[in-house]
Amino acid sequence: MIGWLNIGSLVLGLIAWILPVVVLMRKEKSGNNKLVVFSILSFSCCGVALCFQMYYNYHLVIIEDWSALMDTMGGVAVAATVLLVVTIALNTMTLVVNRKKAN
Repeated sequence: MIGWLNIGSLVLGLIAWILPVVVLMRKEKSGNNKLVVFSILSFSCCGVALCFQMYYNYHLVIIEDWSALMDTMGGVAVAATVLLVVTIALNTMTLVVNRKKAN
């Protein structure tokens, strides 16, 4: 069951990136409410994905699998940073582009 945390984290991370891209690709002017909803969903998916990774690492600590922690922590830290930075960048671009469309 614990292995599903990694799969869930990956899926939610992809959703966090896909939602702003969907908003960017829409040609019609969307209302500010839709933009806010998509941004909140995107950041929520990103947060839950990061939370899943923390729970997986907590599981590794509980079962005392120190070698797995030492092997994967560097990659997890880099992946979490990339997920967060790209999510922020995509949502910022969405905000800027939609402001220009509204004007």
